[in-house]
Amino acid sequence: MADDYSRSDDQRIWQRGGLDIENLPDPFATIPPPDAPTPPAPPKRRRWLRWGITAFGALLLVTLLWLVITAPLGRALEPLDDPAMLLVSAEGRPIARRGAIKDRPVEIADLDPLTPSAFIAIEDRRFRTHWGIDPRAIGRALVANARAGGVRQGGSTLTQQLAKTSFLSSDRSMKRKAQEVIIAFWLEGWLTKDEILSRYLSSVYFGDGVYGLRAASRHYFNREPERLNLAQSAMLAGMVQAPSRLAPTRNLALAQKRSRLVLQAMADTGVISQSRAESTRSARPSGTVSTVPTGTYFADWVAPQAAQAFDADYGQIKVPTTLDADLQRIAVRAVANASINGAQAALVAMRPDGRVVAMVGGTNYGKSPFNRATQARRQPGSAFKLFVYLAALRAGYGPDSLIDDGPITVDGWSPGNSDKVHRGKITLREAFSRSSNTATVRLAEQVGRQNVIRAARDLGIDSPLTDRPSLALGTSGVSLIELTAAYAAIAGGRYPVEPHGLPPQAEADQAGLSAFFARGGRLDDRRDRAPMMELLWAAANEGTGRRAALWLPTFGKTGTTQNNRDALFVGFAGNLVVGVWVGRDDNESLGKISGGTAPAQIWRRFMSSAIAIDGRQGPPLPDGFRVPNRQRQSEKRQSPVPSEWSEGGEAVRQILDFVEKLIEEN
Repeated sequence: MADDYSRSDDQRIWQRGGLDIENLPDPFATIPPPDAPTPPAPPKRRRWLRWGITAFGALLLVTLLWLVITAPLGRALEPLDDPAMLLVSAEGRPIARRGAIKDRPVEIADLDPLTPSAFIAIEDRRFRTHWGIDPRAIGRALVANARAGGVRQGGSTLTQQLAKTSFLSSDRSMKRKAQEVIIAFWLEGWLTKDEILSRYLSSVYFGDGVYGLRAASRHYFNREPERLNLAQSAMLAGMVQAPSRLAPTRNLALAQKRSRLVLQAMADTGVISQSRAESTRSARPSGTVSTVPTGTYFADWVAPQAAQAFDADYGQIKVPTTLDADLQRIAVRAVANASINGAQAALVAMRPDGRVVAMVGGTNYGKSPFNRATQARRQPGSAFKLFVYLAALRAGYGPDSLIDDGPITVDGWSPGNSDKVHRGKITLREAFSRSSNTATVRLAEQVGRQNVIRAARDLGIDSPLTDRPSLALGTSGVSLIELTAAYAAIAGGRYPVEPHGLPPQAEADQAGLSAFFARGGRLDDRRDRAPMMELLWAAANEGTGRRAALWLPTFGKTGTTQNNRDALFVGFAGNLVVGVWVGRDDNESLGKISGGTAPAQIWRRFMSSAIAIDGRQGPPLPDGFRVPNRQRQSEKRQSPVPSEWSEGGEAVRQILDFVEKLIEEN
């Protein structure tokens, strides 16, 4: 058919058979038969595979870029974030060792060539030739594990082990294994073989809390890694497979057996001769085994403070503390020798400025490391009355002010006195020394419970305090150490006292600017401190705490909770402020034990020896306070023996006076 050509005013269009040429079919296209099926779409599985390969490649690229940009090559050479600490007493005596030890890195060029060869022979024979992973080792491990029915061999190279210990966690997952392979390739691309080996030997774990070859050689053989002999190198190389199980300090026979395998591996790879492997005697550890405990009640309490005060470093950091080794020994003995019928006891001793010099958190740390001096919150009982009477003194009361000791009911609650006796109008001095409950509750209601809580907060009580009538009798739980610190504020005249176990310089470095903004103040000597010390003296010398009285001015207060579940005595003398708690972990009753019995006796037993060796004078007494005469009350007592008795009766009178003095002293 002839082509037609049509013309219009603005365009020309070719046509064929009356159709525009643009609408004609393509003459070069393959026209499928009318009944031909539509071609199938690509399988979804192949599509997902293609996407998976693309995603893996992208992930691999991103990981490599991240490693190049952010991952530090020297991470394996850095000290541990949580360095090893040797806690020492104020006199420099070791008291506890905490944390793992990692010493300075080693240089391969400085070591005996047999030392790194021992690790290569037993851990990664083709280390010098592979590119981060060893397919032959992986295959051999798979076959061996399949035959054994479990994991018996590993196929990781030294490079992979370095990648795992320096950059990854220890969990056994396919994700972590894939990351390990990627990082191993990256390490091989950026470091030389000697650099990889140096980093590996400087960071691998050798058991007993030591990391790196330098720390291990010093710990087990008391020598530098550059001076290790063949037998010692073989033993250390053999340990890395299972350091906790193969440490020679724990299982020497097993460690020596493993070292023989290392020597044979060195002979098999031609590093040493077979005869030398057979003739080399197994090494024995020659380092000094430390007898310093890893944990004590005091060490557990002060370690977090020390970790914040000292930066990470190689080796072991020597951390001075405030603990007095002699006073600590006396405290342990005082608690251990207490007659408390299987109950628990805790003791904390500090200076008036808060430096803790002795701490016992229980009768046996090995059986129970729970620290009852710092971690337990127990009801302080009448020892809490310190804050009630301090609030009263701030409100204008004095030791000679009168308070009604009669029955009282507040919000439907009626407290009673432990001796079941109500004495009517009595002075605050007598109410405090006798530990009158009804008088104290009435006093707290008169001055206001919020003022009592404020007094407690000012003196450093941070535990929750419930605003209810029983608050005055110490029904809100507090820790022994914060309660003792509150009494230290009375002893020193400044508040609040922050208990601390590090010397002032370390504490200042740790506190920084926070110390500048800390709350605090000084107690008014005449209004607060002097009358408060008068009340504390009366309680410790004439009242419920007289069993604690010493030959020098003694101040303190007993505390006994409902059903005798907790018993306390907190007080100070000389330059020591000491709190003692006795109770049961199951909160059962102590029976006849009260604050004036076992706790007061433990307190006096500790203080009698501590004051004798400490010999330090405490802060000066406040203006207006004079130490009363302890004998004034006994001198006023009328003897039951009539004066008209004969000379024989005078002997009886002397015996009664003697017995009376014994009762007061004990």
